Amino acid sequence: MVQGSVQGVGFRWSCLVEARRLGVRGWVRNRSDGSVEVVAEGEPEAVGALVDWLHHGPRYARVTSVRVSPAQPQGWSGFEVEP
Repeated sequence: MVQGSVQGVGFRWSCLVEARRLGVRGWVRNRSDGSVEVVAEGEPEAVGALVDWLHHGPRYARVTSVRVSPAQPQGWSGFEVEP
């Protein structure tokens, strides 16, 4: 869960590009409370690199916090932006 000024700044699309570059699978979506939710799976180093990226996001984002919660892998085949 990523909080701050993270909606309306290209966060989801930039996250998509970064996740695909890293070979991470899962999805990203905006939440009604203004945060962005990211679900990711893959090699631990790649997921860790995505989490590191989430702490700053794209150029105009202002991330105030990132909350990481472990979850069971779901076997996604790619990374997508969810509605």
